[in-house]
Amino acid sequence: MERIPNRGLLTISSMIAVLMQVLDSTIANVALPYMQGSLNTTLDQIAWVLTSYVIASAIMTAPVGWLAARYGRKNLFIICLIAFTFTSMLCGAAQSLEQIVFFRILQGACGGALVPLSQATMLDTYTMEERAQAMAIFGIGVMVGPILGPTIGGWLTENYNWRWVFYVNLPFGIISVTGLWLFMPEAPQRPELKFDWTGFSVLALGVGALQLMLDRGEGEDWFTSGEIIIEAVLAGTGVYLFGVHMLTSDKPFIPPALFRDANFTAGMSMMFSTGVVLMASSALLAPYLQTLAGYPVQQAGLLLAPRGMGTMIAMLLSSRLGPWLDLRYVIAFGLLVLGFSLRDMATWTPDISQHDLIISMLVQGFAMGCIWNPTTVLSFVTLPPYLRGDATAVQSLFRNIGAAAGISIMASALANSAQISHAGLAAGITPFNRNLQDRGVMSQMLDPRHERGARRLDAMISREATVIAYSNDFLMMSYIVFPPLLLLPFMRRTPRPTLAVAKVAMAAE
Repeated sequence: MERIPNRGLLTISSMIAVLMQVLDSTIANVALPYMQGSLNTTLDQIAWVLTSYVIASAIMTAPVGWLAARYGRKNLFIICLIAFTFTSMLCGAAQSLEQIVFFRILQGACGGALVPLSQATMLDTYTMEERAQAMAIFGIGVMVGPILGPTIGGWLTENYNWRWVFYVNLPFGIISVTGLWLFMPEAPQRPELKFDWTGFSVLALGVGALQLMLDRGEGEDWFTSGEIIIEAVLAGTGVYLFGVHMLTSDKPFIPPALFRDANFTAGMSMMFSTGVVLMASSALLAPYLQTLAGYPVQQAGLLLAPRGMGTMIAMLLSSRLGPWLDLRYVIAFGLLVLGFSLRDMATWTPDISQHDLIISMLVQGFAMGCIWNPTTVLSFVTLPPYLRGDATAVQSLFRNIGAAAGISIMASALANSAQISHAGLAAGITPFNRNLQDRGVMSQMLDPRHERGARRLDAMISREATVIAYSNDFLMMSYIVFPPLLLLPFMRRTPRPTLAVAKVAMAAE
């Protein structure tokens, strides 16, 4: 493999693009309450700022392999990055909910190609022996970006304005575009390729309808609503037609050969599960710390930062030790630690100490790093090089679908669990409750026969019901990460390096 000049500068430019894209999936989390007040919307409506971006990214990730082959990877990379930066400015300037959701859809559509293009670029830039380290660098951007998003978003919102969570992309976009233009090699174009509009259309229909169903299901009382039934039918039809078309078409834009590779298919499933947990937990933790634990927005963001530190440590360790270890055991260790860490979060109360919170975030981040980097390396071990571009796109597609579905499902489960818990707790508030029959000051303040007492009681019950709902969500997420353990025996391990290769790798370090 011929060494590419200025490889380090190309890597930096590519990683800036990745960080921009994945940061924007969570950087607005802690700013949502401020955006809600500024744009005069409800909590359910403002959540579309997150999900519209993620689902647009997911839909537009699928055709990246074809677009890169047709127009050249370098050309597509630069055009998408410029458009992403421009639409970020539009998001910051939005004056209404309709505007910001529309601009976020455009931003997600433009940014959907950045992660798979960057991953494919780094896979082609580094040799097989260097690939674990390259994927560690890439993984730090993909995994740490969503974790650090609330931290950076909280700081910008606290010290400036929520609009700066979008404006901050401008200088980094300029730097990245300049670096890609100067250092990225030209890629061949294949103008003879024809786009599979049928396959793309039915996939977009299935994914879009599924996300709409998940987003609106709770508010519409799920399948008692005709709208939700229609969206469910469209989602199922779109996914079914896409599968049939992919298997029967002569030239589908996603090659069926990808799914015949056991390593890639298992890795893709793990990416889906990781995407659910990573994005859903990030979306839940920020409001948990602000609304229940009472932390200011900036401090809430900072308390989430240790998870990113744990991820970076794990990725650096796994990249150095990976060639000498069976990565399947590393993944199994990460899944188990992550699952038990989420189960521990289910026991949290809002008065959890900062020390315990930081330790939990470090452990959880370390577990995610043990999963992500080895999974990425193993997914591409047995794939031929010509499938690499499509594989990175499909892997990003499933990770994004998992992220979008995770946010919607966990938000819906949170609201539903809070209602059930509220009803259960309120059932014990009756005139026959002995705690409310005393004539002390506290019982008078909480007397449900008076308006003030009833309001105080309802506020207390709502708070406790919300705490229970968060615990149920964290417990549910712990169950999601255990099933992928069953896929590990079907994955082939990476070949051990020879002595000569090991000496070269150690000398390079």
